[in-house]
Amino acid sequence: MEEALLVSTEQQQRWRVLFTKEVKRSCYIALPMVVVLVSQNLLHVASMSIVGHLGELELAATSLATSLTNVTGLSLLFGMTGALETLCGQAYGAKQYERVGNYTYSALICLILVCIPISILWTYVDKLLILIGQDPLISMEARKFSIWLIPSLFPYAMLQLLTRYLLSQSIILPMLWSSIVVLVFHVPVCWALVFMLGFGAAGAALAVGMSYTLNAILLGIYVHHSKACEKTRVMCPRDIFSSMREFSRFAIPSAIMVCLEWWSYEIVVLLSGLLPNPQSETSVLSICLTMEILHYYVPYSFGVAASTRVSNELGAGNPNAAKMAILVVSALGALEVIIAVSILFCSRSILGYAFGNDKELVDYVKDMNLLLCCSIVVDTTQTILSGVARGTGWQQIGAYINLGSYYLVGIPMALVLGFHLHLKGKGLWSGLIIGIFVQCIMLSLVTHFTNWKKQAIKARERMLEGAIVDDH
Repeated sequence: MEEALLVSTEQQQRWRVLFTKEVKRSCYIALPMVVVLVSQNLLHVASMSIVGHLGELELAATSLATSLTNVTGLSLLFGMTGALETLCGQAYGAKQYERVGNYTYSALICLILVCIPISILWTYVDKLLILIGQDPLISMEARKFSIWLIPSLFPYAMLQLLTRYLLSQSIILPMLWSSIVVLVFHVPVCWALVFMLGFGAAGAALAVGMSYTLNAILLGIYVHHSKACEKTRVMCPRDIFSSMREFSRFAIPSAIMVCLEWWSYEIVVLLSGLLPNPQSETSVLSICLTMEILHYYVPYSFGVAASTRVSNELGAGNPNAAKMAILVVSALGALEVIIAVSILFCSRSILGYAFGNDKELVDYVKDMNLLLCCSIVVDTTQTILSGVARGTGWQQIGAYINLGSYYLVGIPMALVLGFHLHLKGKGLWSGLIIGIFVQCIMLSLVTHFTNWKKQAIKARERMLEGAIVDDH
């Protein structure tokens, strides 16, 4: 009996030590990434806030343009680069350093090709918006913003690639400092372009492109000169095409997984333009979406930590360490969401003033606060579990889950609540919450019933097979 208790005590102590070490590792990735991702997103938040002081028409047009460019471009690029979280993370864990570079260079070629048709599409944003029933005046203003946003596509793609490349190696601090520098650069430049130089809303789009370019240049300089990237920045030209095929195999379902989620939010914003008083409904739901996204990158940072740690450990053949990483990140996410919801609820009366001085707008944002808090709670859970899916290579499963939860449940419920039951903006947002809740349940079940030893074997086989191909 005493021996059994002694063994149990030793196991508990060992578990605490492992848990503590994993907390440190996860926090080392997640906490700086909160600053990195929030700073990157604040580029759009700051731009929308500045444009909001031009007038309600400009704010509505910028909101619609941002929604449509997210749907047709940025979400696609962001989703495709998620494949690197699986490939580069597992390659680095398996110590296949050259493959990290090959995957990154092959992804760059693929994304450049994808950017070309997106650029063409963005020049016809006004026709697309009018086709789906949006106000012509708002649509014309949205087109101006979209065209000036085209120069941001290529640096945005490069920035996402460099971010995933560095994350797979747990190199975080360069991204932290570059994102802070760029945010400090962006705010005065955006204000100057919008007001002092008279570009209006187009100046905000131009400022976003300049900021993405600066960020990509800073990280590119670091990668080129850093000794930490010396092994992984090596490229083998003869393996690029095979790496492109492997990247595409994960990038396509990864893009679908992300796009289905992003599009559901943007569809709701677009649907708000069909409600009575479309300028008010669109502006308020766009503000809610902006706040949701602003918070999204906080749990997404924990999801990134889960993705990095899970992919590294699976690549190294350590399934128990991968499970520990999931447990730790989930606990950290729960703590974060309590803090976030408390702050958001307490600031409900003044939140709307960040986007304008109109009293009706401020009151409507206050009324949406409780629903926004609910969406943040469920969104945090699914964001962390989605990170686990990316690290493991479940992008295809995630795509099916997102399709069912958002488009078979969430969007139909939003239509019923918003239009049939006349709950307007509140009904549309409530439908989204229901969809996210279903997504959480499905992702939780997949994670719970996964055989992690089998996943570790798969990851090792994938990297070793690639190494054998490279040798030939």
